[in-house]
Amino acid sequence: MAFTGAFIFWVCQIFTVLVIIRALLSWFPVSPYNPMVNLLYQVTEPLLAPLRRYLRMGMFDFSAWVAIIILQIIGNLAQSLLQ
Repeated sequence: MAFTGAFIFWVCQIFTVLVIIRALLSWFPVSPYNPMVNLLYQVTEPLLAPLRRYLRMGMFDFSAWVAIIILQIIGNLAQSLLQ
Protein backbone atom coordinates (compact mmCIF):
# COMPACT_ATOMS: atom_id res chain seq x y z
CA MET A 1 0.00 0.00 0.00
CA ALA A 2 2.85 2.39 0.69
CA PHE A 3 4.06 2.01 -2.87
CA THR A 4 0.63 2.98 -4.22
CA GLY A 5 0.48 6.10 -2.06
CA ALA A 6 3.98 7.13 -3.07
CA PHE A 7 3.21 6.45 -6.74
CA ILE A 8 0.06 8.59 -6.67
CA PHE A 9 1.97 11.31 -4.83
CA TRP A 10 4.73 11.41 -7.46
CA VAL A 11 2.28 11.33 -10.37
CA CYS A 12 0.52 14.33 -8.84
CA GLN A 13 3.86 16.10 -8.40
CA ILE A 14 4.78 15.51 -12.05
CA PHE A 15 1.39 16.79 -13.21
CA THR A 16 1.82 19.84 -10.98
CA VAL A 17 5.14 20.66 -12.62
CA LEU A 18 3.61 20.18 -16.08
CA VAL A 19 0.72 22.53 -15.25
CA ILE A 20 3.17 25.15 -13.93
CA ILE A 21 5.26 24.89 -17.10
CA ARG A 22 2.15 25.27 -19.23
CA ALA A 23 1.05 28.32 -17.25
CA LEU A 24 4.47 29.90 -17.64
CA LEU A 25 4.53 29.16 -21.38
CA SER A 26 1.23 31.01 -21.76
CA TRP A 27 3.10 34.24 -21.02
CA PHE A 28 5.42 33.83 -24.03
CA PRO A 29 4.77 33.59 -27.76
CA VAL A 30 5.27 29.87 -28.27
CA SER A 31 4.26 27.98 -31.38
CA PRO A 32 1.58 25.40 -30.59
CA TYR A 33 3.04 23.33 -33.44
CA ASN A 34 6.24 22.75 -31.49
CA PRO A 35 6.24 19.01 -30.65
CA MET A 36 7.15 19.55 -26.99
CA VAL A 37 4.50 22.24 -26.51
CA ASN A 38 1.96 20.09 -28.32
CA LEU A 39 2.77 17.13 -26.04
CA LEU A 40 2.48 19.36 -22.97
CA TYR A 41 -0.93 20.60 -24.10
CA GLN A 42 -2.15 17.07 -24.83
CA VAL A 43 -1.09 15.86 -21.38
CA THR A 44 -2.47 18.78 -19.35
CA GLU A 45 -5.62 19.67 -21.31
CA PRO A 46 -7.74 16.77 -19.96
CA LEU A 47 -7.09 18.13 -16.47
CA LEU A 48 -7.53 21.82 -17.24
CA ALA A 49 -10.46 21.79 -19.71
CA PRO A 50 -13.19 20.74 -17.23
CA LEU A 51 -11.96 23.29 -14.70
CA ARG A 52 -11.78 26.03 -17.31
CA ARG A 53 -15.50 25.66 -18.06
CA TYR A 54 -16.37 26.73 -14.51
CA LEU A 55 -13.49 28.99 -13.50
CA ARG A 56 -13.08 31.40 -16.38
CA MET A 57 -13.86 34.94 -15.25
CA GLY A 58 -13.52 37.39 -18.08
CA MET A 59 -9.99 37.25 -19.35
CA PHE A 60 -8.66 35.54 -16.22
CA ASP A 61 -8.20 31.78 -16.21
CA PHE A 62 -7.79 30.29 -12.75
CA SER A 63 -7.91 26.66 -13.90
CA ALA A 64 -4.15 26.14 -13.50
CA TRP A 65 -4.21 27.39 -9.90
CA VAL A 66 -7.15 25.23 -8.97
CA ALA A 67 -5.64 22.21 -10.75
CA ILE A 68 -2.40 22.62 -8.77
CA ILE A 69 -4.31 22.85 -5.48
CA ILE A 70 -6.41 19.77 -6.33
CA LEU A 71 -3.33 17.79 -7.40
CA GLN A 72 -1.51 18.67 -4.20
CA ILE A 73 -4.48 17.68 -2.04
CA ILE A 74 -4.91 14.36 -3.86
CA GLY A 75 -1.18 13.59 -3.73
CA ASN A 76 -0.84 14.39 -0.06
CA LEU A 77 -3.99 12.51 0.90
CA ALA A 78 -2.92 9.45 -1.06
CA GLN A 79 0.50 9.49 0.53
CA SER A 80 -0.80 9.87 4.08
CA LEU A 81 -3.79 7.51 3.79
CA LEU A 82 -2.00 4.72 1.91
CA GLN A 83 1.13 4.57 4.07
